[in-house]
Amino acid sequence: MSARTLFDKVWEQHEVTRREDGTTLLYIDRHFLHEGSFHAFAALQMAQRTVRRPDATFACADHYVPTQNQRKGLEGIENAEIRNMVRLLHEHTDRFGIRRFGLQDPGQGIVHVVGPEQGLTQPGLTIVCGDSHTSTHGAFGALAFGIGASEVAHVLATQCLWQIRPKTLQILAEGQLSPGVTSKDLILYVIHRIGAAGAVGHSIEFAGSTIENLSMEARMTLCNMAIEAGGRAGMIAPDDKTFEYLKGRPFAPHGDAWDAAVSHWRSLSTDPGARFDRQARIDASDVAPMVTWGTSPEDAAPIDGTVPDPRSLEAPDRKARFERVLDYMGLEPNRPLEGLPVDRVFIGSCTNSRIEDLRVVAQIVDGHQARIPAWVVPGSLEVQRQAEAEGLHEVFMRANLEWRDPGCSMCLGINGDTIAPFERCASTSNRNFEGRQGKLGRTHLMSPAMAAVAAITGELTDIRKKA
Repeated sequence: MSARTLFDKVWEQHEVTRREDGTTLLYIDRHFLHEGSFHAFAALQMAQRTVRRPDATFACADHYVPTQNQRKGLEGIENAEIRNMVRLLHEHTDRFGIRRFGLQDPGQGIVHVVGPEQGLTQPGLTIVCGDSHTSTHGAFGALAFGIGASEVAHVLATQCLWQIRPKTLQILAEGQLSPGVTSKDLILYVIHRIGAAGAVGHSIEFAGSTIENLSMEARMTLCNMAIEAGGRAGMIAPDDKTFEYLKGRPFAPHGDAWDAAVSHWRSLSTDPGARFDRQARIDASDVAPMVTWGTSPEDAAPIDGTVPDPRSLEAPDRKARFERVLDYMGLEPNRPLEGLPVDRVFIGSCTNSRIEDLRVVAQIVDGHQARIPAWVVPGSLEVQRQAEAEGLHEVFMRANLEWRDPGCSMCLGINGDTIAPFERCASTSNRNFEGRQGKLGRTHLMSPAMAAVAAITGELTDIRKKA
C-alpha cells in the first residue's frame, strides 16, 4: 500500500460505505454531549428512535452551568432556563443509560477536559460532539470534530455520520520555543500566518520537533484551536507521551488489552513519504508571546508589536474591516499593544484550564496582588481537586484572584459569567468574536502566563520581562 498520513489511516479504518460522489459514512467511536443536546433528544423522540450505542455516548454539564454553588446541584442554578436544560440532560441520559459527568459527579467538567482525563479519548478513534472545539481530542491521534444539532441526533440514532473527506494540511514546526512562549502562542501565530480560513476544507496534522517536545496538555491547546484556522480537525501522532498520559486512566484499556492497544497505536504515525495536499513550515524561534487585537483569532500580533493601521492596506474590503474592528475594540492605529490597560482577566476554558496552565499562573502571581478582577476557572473537578491538593488555590486567593467551580464560564458568556459592555478582558479562551464574552465586550486572547502577568500589572505585559 502507498504511504499514508495519520488522517488517512484513521479515516479509512472507519469508513462504512462511500457514495459515488465521495461522501463517506463514518463509524463514530465516541459521542460526547452537553446540555445543549436537548434539541437532538427531542428530534430522536419525534422520530421514535432510541440511542444506538449508549455505551459509546458520554455527557457533561459544562456550557451553561454556573461556576459557583455547584455542590448544591440543580438547586444551585438560579436561572430557571439553565436549570431546566441541565435537568433535561439528567433525564435524557438516565432514560437511555448514558454515562453522565453532571453536577455533583466527581468527574464533572468541560467535556474536552473530561474526555482525556477519563481516558475516553484514545488514539485512532473517531470522536464527535456538538461543539466546535472537539478538535482538542486530536492531540491523542484521534479524528475529532464538532457537529451540528441534526448531526448529533443522527449519531445518537445510528452511531454513524455522513461526511465529505477533507484534504490534508501539515503544519511542520521545528525548533525550540523561546522562554515565555507556549503552545497558545504557537497556535495564535499559526492562525495569524495562514488566516482564520486558511485551513478550510482540511484536516490539520501538527508535526515536527517543536510538537514532539510539547506536553500532552500543550498539544491539546494546539489542537483545540485548529478550528480557529478553519480546520475540520487537528491531529498529532501518538507517541510515548500519549501512552504515559493515558495509562491507568478509568476508561483506558488495562492489562493485556493495554498492550494490544499500544501496539496498534504505534502504527498510527504518518508514513515516511506520505503526501499532504498542503504544507506550512514554522520556525519555532520566530514565535513570540502573542496577543489578539481584533475580533478574530487571526487578528494577532507579538506583544511587542502595534495595532495595525488600516491606511496601510490596499484592499478596500480589508481596510473597511480593520476600521470597523478597531472601532469596536476601542483602539487607535499604531498603538503599542504592550501597556494597553485591561479591566479584567479570565483564565479558563477548554483551551487553557488544565493543571499545567494553573501551575504556570500560580508561579507568576505568587507574592503579588491582582490589580483588576481576575477569575481562575478549572476545567474539571479533577483539575480543581489536584490544584487544591497542591495549594494553588491558596496562591490565587492570596493574590486576589477568584477561584471558581469548573465550567466553560466566561469563554462564551451563556452561563451568567460575562464582562460588561466596553470592558477589556485578557482571556485564555479560544475566541474573541464580538459579544463572545458579553455584549460589546472586548476580548484579547493570550496564554495563561500572559493573562497572569496582566492580572498583576493591570495591562498587557510582555511575560518575558517578568519571567
